[in-house]
Amino acid sequence: MTKQIILQAFDMTAANHNAHGLWKHPENRRHREYKSLDYWIELARLLEKGKFDAVFFADVLGVYDVYGGDEKAALRDGVQVPLNDPAFAIPAMAAVTENLSFAVTVSTSYEQPFHNARKFSTLDHLTKGRVAWNIVTSYLPNAAQNFGLEKMVKHDERYRMAEEFLEVSYKLLEDSWEEDAVVSDPARGVLVDPEKVHRIKHKGKYFSVEGPHVSEPSPQRTPVLYQAGTSEKGREFAARHAECVFVGGPTPEKINYYIEDIKARAEAYDRSRAEIKAFTFLNVVVAETEEKAQAKYEEIKKYWSADGAKAQYGGSTGYDLASYENEDELFTYKHTEQGQSRAAYLTKDAAKPFTVKEIQEKFSKPAEMDIIVGSPEQVADKIEEFFVRSGVDGFNLTHYITPKDLEDFVELVVPILQERGLYKKEYTEGTFREKLYGHPHLSGAHPAKQKKG
Repeated sequence: MTKQIILQAFDMTAANHNAHGLWKHPENRRHREYKSLDYWIELARLLEKGKFDAVFFADVLGVYDVYGGDEKAALRDGVQVPLNDPAFAIPAMAAVTENLSFAVTVSTSYEQPFHNARKFSTLDHLTKGRVAWNIVTSYLPNAAQNFGLEKMVKHDERYRMAEEFLEVSYKLLEDSWEEDAVVSDPARGVLVDPEKVHRIKHKGKYFSVEGPHVSEPSPQRTPVLYQAGTSEKGREFAARHAECVFVGGPTPEKINYYIEDIKARAEAYDRSRAEIKAFTFLNVVVAETEEKAQAKYEEIKKYWSADGAKAQYGGSTGYDLASYENEDELFTYKHTEQGQSRAAYLTKDAAKPFTVKEIQEKFSKPAEMDIIVGSPEQVADKIEEFFVRSGVDGFNLTHYITPKDLEDFVELVVPILQERGLYKKEYTEGTFREKLYGHPHLSGAHPAKQKKG
């Protein structure tokens, strides 16, 4: 059988995600309606109609305030702000769908593992096992300040914290309650067998959690585990823990390099390469004809905000593009404690060096090298080519005009991918992990299943 594309909508419960300036487009509804459950319910129904596997919710815990030294540009253009908590939209979206799953971003730097475990157990119960956790360590300096820190915890230290966070999470989700702990026996007067619920008694460098977990085992126990990041520490973390990885890169070949590297590292932990699914960005502008698609793209460029794009880039990398004075100097990689894979994208991972002027120009319009523009057949051709060359298992589909771009993709592109056998015509049954891997729980080789001494 031909390998089929796993498709996710890339989104945020915000007025604007990464479509910088496109809130001004007359057909864009999200900045007015993102606060309404009706909007998210409508979106869920659309995605299930298009047989999307999931909606992937990005999230941040602060404002983008690196560009120009403050948050003014980010606020003017709504760069991932105003922003609501994505977890609250999910039960409503799950209630009107049967198969659509939900990946939720939660930071291990500013959350507590006990509270987080209860959140995901609750969501997994309410969605009947359709939840994933996108594990991040957070890159915004303002987020650190919002949680009482003067400065961010250093990049590699954040990953060490994340390792212990996952250790505690596994103890709560996998070990605290035995599968048959809830007996519901009126005759004996026993709802929960106390002998089958265990305190975890974790005491570590970063976390101290007595337990037990207060939620009974959910359909998946542990949500499907996502991780995004291609720094050295990020890849090592993904190889050990992730079931799905979100990988970026300037070319399909670079993306494939990162995927193969992560899978090779996973084998060193006695995990199977098949246990890891890989995703990357997909940016599409499609219309009935190539001419209409190009016209649509030209209109998108009219509304694009260069300042918004630079603000987002500054927050995610630590590079303030307003501070570069010599336009002719080379734009080179420099270490920061923020998003190192994002910083590498236009520097050491780029096919050629860029000058500061060239970088500034890149942010003056959508990144053309990353966007597929064309008729339905042309778009399908390019998706198929990228799918094969990169070795990804699926895509996170972005959208400039919401929900119109998603509607166009469902109506125009999905049927062609289905005809080619590249995309499913029907969902398979079961939890999200069953749809991805054929079993509801983490595999036996996963570190969550390895008993600690």
